[in-house]
Amino acid sequence: MSDALRAPAEVKYADELDWLESIDDGPKPFAWRLSPKMVRLFILGSERADGLDRDIEQKWFGDRSFVERSIVTLASDRGLLLIGDPGTGKSWLAELLSAAISRNSTLVVQGTAGTTEDHIKYSWNISMVIAKGQSRESMIPSPIMTAMEQGTIGRFEELTRSTSDVQDALISILSEKYVSIPELDDDNIVFAQPGFSIIATANSRDRGVNDLSSALKRRFNFVRIPVVTSKRSEAEIVRFRTTELLRRHRIELELPPTLLDILLDSFADLRAAAAAATTDDDKLESALSTAEQIGVLEDAILHSQFFGDTTLGAETLAGSLVGSLARRSPEDLTILNKYWHGVVEPRSKDQGGAWTQFLEGGRDAIARLS
Repeated sequence: MSDALRAPAEVKYADELDWLESIDDGPKPFAWRLSPKMVRLFILGSERADGLDRDIEQKWFGDRSFVERSIVTLASDRGLLLIGDPGTGKSWLAELLSAAISRNSTLVVQGTAGTTEDHIKYSWNISMVIAKGQSRESMIPSPIMTAMEQGTIGRFEELTRSTSDVQDALISILSEKYVSIPELDDDNIVFAQPGFSIIATANSRDRGVNDLSSALKRRFNFVRIPVVTSKRSEAEIVRFRTTELLRRHRIELELPPTLLDILLDSFADLRAAAAAATTDDDKLESALSTAEQIGVLEDAILHSQFFGDTTLGAETLAGSLVGSLARRSPEDLTILNKYWHGVVEPRSKDQGGAWTQFLEGGRDAIARLS
């Protein structure tokens, strides 16, 4: 796993999890690897008042009540549905919860229009069925069924993108806590073991695609993850993710605080403009999420490293922002051009410095794409 492009949380933070497990004397629901308090500490990080012999870094940035409600839900027999806009950290929180509770966050089903009932129940190894017939040996359990058998956490990403047939099959699993295998005469029921639960995520912008039935909603506790509006919290998230990026690419680069402020201010301005827009043509197609900010910064850093002088400049940041957000032509380019003339140019005159470089870099990028 050391050579993996992206190690799962239980591998990446294995040393922390081992240490927390060794000192954890709190009550653990079912077969949880950590107690609820330690799960929270692993996700939100340690404080001086915790009196630990080592620091535990904060991995998810948001209201602690969301994390606590999520943990309490998983300690019950209900599923957990994390819902919010793109880029609010739903999937990352789901992964951290699974890693802390089960030490396995990889039992995941990705919801799409092509997801079928087989993806959440089981399918068959056709060659083995032909050779030996249908049996438990020739059955291929889904990640959800595997989680049931092991008494661990299964994950379902983008639940509202899957069809009603798949959602109905999930109702049965959450209600009955078993899956029948009618093709087999013996050993034809898989029962969920204590500790099994499902963490699902849903994009609030997908409302109306495949709305959840009231029956399925009753099987879940909802935790709504809001868009981060605090500049300080958003800066912490961006710094955290950027540090990971630099470590993964073995890049030694210091992120200038001024450029981070420009990035945060630009996204805040564009969000305000989108909120005030009266038509879709007056809004950027981008969700302007924190995740997209991180993507803009990643693009700028890598461009500087490979094609620049290895130092991140405001011109490169502006080019990455325009290139990432200009998805429609001419609508998005018109919106960005208006922002550059109406907001960035006055700031450049008032503050100079990096804002002047940001102005020129953005102008050049818009001109190239127009």
